[in-house]
Amino acid sequence: MEKKFVFEEERKDFKKSSLRMIAWEVTRACNLDCVHCRAAAVNEPLPTEFSTQEAFEFLSEVASFARPVIILTGGEPLLRSDIFDIAAYGKKLGLTIVMAPNGTLVDERVTKEMKKVGIDRVSISIDGSTAEIHDAFRRVPGAFEGAMRGIEVLKRAGISFQINTTVTRHNLGDLQNLLELVKKVGAAAWHVFLLVPTGRAKNLKEEEISPANYEKTLNWLYRVQRKEEIFVKPTCAPHYYRIFVQRSQREGHAVELPHQRYERMTRGCLGGISFCFVSYEGDVYPCGYLEVLAGNVRKEGFRKIWESSPLFQELRDFSKLKGRCGRCEFVSYCGGCRARAYSIQGDYLAEEPYCVYQPMRKTKINKLTKEA
Repeated sequence: MEKKFVFEEERKDFKKSSLRMIAWEVTRACNLDCVHCRAAAVNEPLPTEFSTQEAFEFLSEVASFARPVIILTGGEPLLRSDIFDIAAYGKKLGLTIVMAPNGTLVDERVTKEMKKVGIDRVSISIDGSTAEIHDAFRRVPGAFEGAMRGIEVLKRAGISFQINTTVTRHNLGDLQNLLELVKKVGAAAWHVFLLVPTGRAKNLKEEEISPANYEKTLNWLYRVQRKEEIFVKPTCAPHYYRIFVQRSQREGHAVELPHQRYERMTRGCLGGISFCFVSYEGDVYPCGYLEVLAGNVRKEGFRKIWESSPLFQELRDFSKLKGRCGRCEFVSYCGGCRARAYSIQGDYLAEEPYCVYQPMRKTKINKLTKEA
């Protein structure tokens, strides 16, 4: 039976700017030292992190006008002593609360608290199918063993979890093995991130895969998504959606994408459109990789930033995109990675530098894209 996918209707008009997800860096503290860390995390909590009361006020403001998924991330969120108080408060407000620990601190006590609070899902990052590959990325011996141990504890507790993987030259040849590992451990989903050169990753230019390998990898992920039962979501790879539409049309499949609760897929870059990132100090960015400030929660309030930030208004207007992205017939599906454009070209509206596709003239846009 053909695997069914569904595009959400809201993808057709992102100017409505429905807030669907917030990645909230609750702390910069972390017990690992990952080479690609977006946060360039530190060993100890910083004094400028939100207090418990500030965290409650932030969640209350969000819940006053939206019901997004809140991702408690870091650093390592479990290093906040009040993390479960914060999670419980968010749940009481009716928010969906998920958590992104690295897995090494997940034990029976932690999963008991997760169950008590009602954490909806946990994501664990695994960047290699072996300890040798993963630990070299995390720069802490035993990180792989600790993450796998944490996964087993989550499974015993009956807590839904997904695996996140960041793709670089370091592990490009290991992706098939990683897929098998993800299936073996029983993850609900596999989110595959393509490296964006920010944070510590600014020093990893040599680890970025080439545009040609980027295209090959996304085509491989398309085949995996069509074939495997496990949900696979390419992330920080917006032109996957262009590939999905192209191949679906060419191969006679319905051009539909998943729309379940956590397996929702709408379009490529969502930064400032239906997703944003909030730092440990309250700085708001389109995503954790686009280092252009939209505002600060402490100074302006979150709702005002989300609804009125000039930066977000620009990102929601696809007509402002430049170069090939501005001419592309797949712009409403993809949009290009704004963070990668900014990091490499210094302009977040510039064309996606890692996309190899040459757009057709707009007079040749197909019927499907015209209706998108």
